[in-house]
Amino acid sequence: MELALVTGASRGIGRATALLLAQAGYCVAVNYRQREAEAQQVVAAIEAQGGKAFTVQADIADEAQVVRMFQQLDRYEAPLKVLVNNAGILFQQCRTEDLTAERLQRVFATNVTGTFLCCREAVKRMGTQHGGSGGAIVNVSSAAARTGAPGEYVDYAASKGAMDTLTKGLSLEVAAQGIRVNGVRPGFIYTEMHADGGEPGRVDRLASVIPMGRGGQPQEIAEAILWLTSDAASYITGTIIDAAGGR
Repeated sequence: MELALVTGASRGIGRATALLLAQAGYCVAVNYRQREAEAQQVVAAIEAQGGKAFTVQADIADEAQVVRMFQQLDRYEAPLKVLVNNAGILFQQCRTEDLTAERLQRVFATNVTGTFLCCREAVKRMGTQHGGSGGAIVNVSSAAARTGAPGEYVDYAASKGAMDTLTKGLSLEVAAQGIRVNGVRPGFIYTEMHADGGEPGRVDRLASVIPMGRGGQPQEIAEAILWLTSDAASYITGTIIDAAGGR
């Protein structure tokens, strides 16, 4: 059995992705930062459907914790074949003139530096030049990288733009090592993250501007992620799928 790591997998898109990867036959490492009970619930749900999973705690903004997390994965005989960089943070909606350096540093530490660090460690394990047998990395970006999220989360949008650039650059670096790197840009999805930004009902408020007329579900994004990790996407790398209902 091969191993898949999903960061930020205790809720939302991460949770849905972990469940699908388990159904596809992977042993899933369910990463969380502080929601231990929710992460354990994801593992229980996977085991209830006959799959295998375990939790692994780490704040990906901390390099030492990222290194420790991957060292924990090394203890399992199963090789790491899939990394889904889903963990991300945002803060209360505000305009750019009200941003603080501390907020910017926290957002970029997780969404950009953390993703880079996880990619670094995964490549060291997946790459054929490092003795691995290849693998797939999927970075969960955001449609905000294209829209800029004015008046709400320009800092978050910028961090996701950096993630998109990483997806392209890394895909070219490691293509010859048997590693595919792709991304998904979700739009307005019904997850708890909107509450983190101070507006739990944000998706419903903005549904009218979505061409499909509705927000998306975490499962719909997870399906796109799963496809990118699968052999069905074996000739695709450096690509970012927009999953935003046409927006």
